[in-house]
Amino acid sequence: MSYSKADSYRTQPRDSNTLIQTCSSNIQKITQNTAQIKSMVNQLGTRQDTSELQDRLQHIQHFTNQLAKETNKHLKDLGSVSLSSAPSEQRQQKIQKDRLMNEFSAALNNFQAVQRQAAQKEKESVARARAGSRLSAEDGASEEQLVSFDNQEDWGQTTTQTTEEAITEEDLELIKERETNIRQLESDILDVNQIFKDLAVMIHDQGEMIDSIEANVESAEVHVDRGTEQLQRASYYQVRRNITAQPLWLIR
Repeated sequence: MSYSKADSYRTQPRDSNTLIQTCSSNIQKITQNTAQIKSMVNQLGTRQDTSELQDRLQHIQHFTNQLAKETNKHLKDLGSVSLSSAPSEQRQQKIQKDRLMNEFSAALNNFQAVQRQAAQKEKESVARARAGSRLSAEDGASEEQLVSFDNQEDWGQTTTQTTEEAITEEDLELIKERETNIRQLESDILDVNQIFKDLAVMIHDQGEMIDSIEANVESAEVHVDRGTEQLQRASYYQVRRNITAQPLWLIR
């Protein structure tokens, strides 16, 4: 499966039906990716925790974050797309958008939960790596204390050398990589927080629009009822006029 950013932004749908279909497909992908991310996060800190796993986790997590931002944009676009002139169809489109926003909100909640879990696991890994390096240095220094030295200068040089050897370039690179992942995760979590704020505004506006549409539908139904009643009355009076206008011998 490809997670390239270009794939997610390849098309920019504009009509309401296409936007609704795209949002629905994106929400499904976010849900599927979240399940994969959760499985990868559960492997962090175990024997399966490899550089390859870290790369895949970082890639799919960031791609899913971009997918969420794209879906948020499409939902906003739905608000600016011209709706059907029929009140009943307008109401149906608004109900579809309301359903999408609810599904999107649920998918985002699950996604952000695994984001936070991943960030916590990464922080724990960095803490263990740092603690392991310090312990190695302390163990090496303790062992050196069993060796006799002619002077204090020899002891200081040996301790410094042991500490430097305890923290290897590989350890430092691993810590640096995981700290970079943590910063990216925290940035993506902030993006999702902003999407939640946008959703709250859209849901509020959506509720007002649905109330307005329902009022229009009720008003239209009243007008239809009144129109039907007027047509019935007009038909009745037309029949009466026709009967009155006929000669008396025809009426008999």
